[in-house]
Amino acid sequence: MKSKCEYNRTAITEFILLGLVETPDLRPVVFVVFLLSYLLTVGGNLSILAAILVETKLHTPMYFFLGNLSVLDVGCTTVTIPSMLARLLSHKRTVPYGACLTQLFFFHLLVGVDCFLLTAMAYDRFLAICQPLTYSTRMSQTVQRILVAVSWALAFTNALTHTVAISTLNFCGPHVINHFYCDLPQLFQLSCSSTQLNELLLFAVGFIMAGTPLALIVTSYAHVTAAVLRIRSAEGRKKAFSTCGSHLTVVAIFYGSGIFNYMRLGSAKLSDKDKAFGIFNTVINPMLNPIIYSLRNPDVQGALWRVLMGRRPLA
Repeated sequence: MKSKCEYNRTAITEFILLGLVETPDLRPVVFVVFLLSYLLTVGGNLSILAAILVETKLHTPMYFFLGNLSVLDVGCTTVTIPSMLARLLSHKRTVPYGACLTQLFFFHLLVGVDCFLLTAMAYDRFLAICQPLTYSTRMSQTVQRILVAVSWALAFTNALTHTVAISTLNFCGPHVINHFYCDLPQLFQLSCSSTQLNELLLFAVGFIMAGTPLALIVTSYAHVTAAVLRIRSAEGRKKAFSTCGSHLTVVAIFYGSGIFNYMRLGSAKLSDKDKAFGIFNTVINPMLNPIIYSLRNPDVQGALWRVLMGRRPLA
């Protein structure tokens, strides 16, 4: 059977994305819900970014990373949701082979940078709480820019590696993807050649790209927790923990949905659970981040209010 498609690796020139629902009557509802979610995500993250840019009180390393995270959240949801909305409007469910790989590349690029930025934010909290005397020098603007640049470089390498690896597989049918965007698990299921090396590559690189940052985050917060518990004042402990709570919530949602999504890689039968995890990765996570970071932060709330009301920041 494999020999039938060995003659032409690109025997399939396009895929069919089934989307979230196959019932025509539900498509308008899905369109409205996801359009509103997309607008809320973009609006919320751009509002956070605007608040950070105009409010001098927020010109700190933590908010520098948060601003970058907001840009990534806008990019991540833009890579997947607008194309899905367009297919719902046009009733055309096909996506060209090249467009599918392009979407896969940018999705993994942005998610990879997101992963490293969360690690940089954990490192920032570690320095601020555990080593406050050297914080300003060890988290200078130069260091911040280097951390962001390295995050982009590593994520680009990861995304390019997976995209090149998936392009070597043969796709000769079937070409129906039970999802609303192109991702590695779904494409592995459609390949008519062996994906064993690709799966090993995904787990090996994933261990480096996700496992190492997660270990660094856990280590950073272990030191932060130990340092905070040594604070005698209950008010001081509460203030220190409050600056970390938002970040830990985002980390838990981000890694939780990602781990469950790719742990199902060996499943021979895809289900609607994959779509649910996809919604978490592309819609819910980016939409919740502005809410989580502004909900308990009076500085961000004040800056957001001034931005929305068109008022100048306080001197």
